[in-house]
Amino acid sequence: MSDHNTVSAHLRPIDRDGLLNFADAGRSNPDRRGTNKVHTVCEGQYRTLSYVGNHTPVVVDEPPHLFGQDTAPAPGEIVLSALGGCLAVGITAVATYRKVKLTKLELWLEGDIGNSAAWGAGGAERKPEEMGFQDIRVKVDVEGDASREELEAIVAHANYFSPVANTLRNPVPMTVSLKD
Repeated sequence: MSDHNTVSAHLRPIDRDGLLNFADAGRSNPDRRGTNKVHTVCEGQYRTLSYVGNHTPVVVDEPPHLFGQDTAPAPGEIVLSALGGCLAVGITAVATYRKVKLTKLELWLEGDIGNSAAWGAGGAERKPEEMGFQDIRVKVDVEGDASREELEAIVAHANYFSPVANTLRNPVPMTVSLKD
């Protein structure tokens, strides 16, 4: 729960007709995909700037105990941020689809992450599945013109269909190589 008062007005809505058209396009071509692109530049130590389109760069750093400057969130915190954002998008979309007007939507995320391998720089010998997030917990604080049961169903449905949640749950083929 939040420490501040709940707003009684509805959250700014999304375009329901646009959402339905987007869903129709997905049904017409279920294998279609978009491509997200990011260009990340290291400034030194562990501080990086990730350029996404024409937006202000996303800054990533590590805390001092991990040899960073603590000028920005750590990479794992950015992953949790992406998950929170994706779940919020999904909850909003599903609520809009079901004609539920939301008055509050907040997500609280935490994850237990392992890095005893020290990024492979002389730490413990670990297998890939033993590193990274080992457990992620998300608590959703949502209010709207629906019953608790209906809100729970919306959250569960959004979680099931979340691209970022499914990226974290399922192995994804990935290649990392030197640039030509």
